[in-house]
Amino acid sequence: MSNKRAKVGVLISGRGSNMAALLYAAKHPDCPYEIVLVAANDPEAKGLLLAKAEGIATFAHSHKGMKRAEFDAIIDAELRKAGVEFVALAGYMRLLSPEFVSGWAHRMINIHPSLLPKYKGLHTHERALAAGDKVGGCSVHVVTAELDDGPVLGQTEVAILADDTADSLADRVLIAEHQLYSRTLADFVRRESAQG
Repeated sequence: MSNKRAKVGVLISGRGSNMAALLYAAKHPDCPYEIVLVAANDPEAKGLLLAKAEGIATFAHSHKGMKRAEFDAIIDAELRKAGVEFVALAGYMRLLSPEFVSGWAHRMINIHPSLLPKYKGLHTHERALAAGDKVGGCSVHVVTAELDDGPVLGQTEVAILADDTADSLADRVLIAEHQLYSRTLADFVRRESAQG
């Protein structure tokens, strides 16, 4: 197998902690991917500062006042200009246009803070607690046109404690996310690159 690393673009909206986990994992010489671009729909996203400090190219553009497909076309152009082969969504808080999703079909993954297919969408921890669940967790899945609906590539269960709040559960699930996402992305690009 060649030692060429797959080029990954990461889309963020905020602090970018999952992006940071992917970026630090990519520093290991055996990692099969490298982060070549971090893009955000909020120029104030804190994760952009971290990416810049680590020498990663960044792009930011506010989506305000733009149609979804129009904004996604700008992001798509930047990803392609950077030579991106795979896209990782890391706390990207925007629904993607069908055009964008189909353009990156089978090459875009997302991390979600629940054990899919449970609790798609928002407020996952509150919903798990309200249901009396014994475990929460996170899932990495392939992005499809339906929200949080693509094939699940990996999951980590996180025990729910008797005194958990949505915030305390979210803090532990985030640790699991950081572990799961980099491993799953590595497996995904290895598999897809071998097939490609």
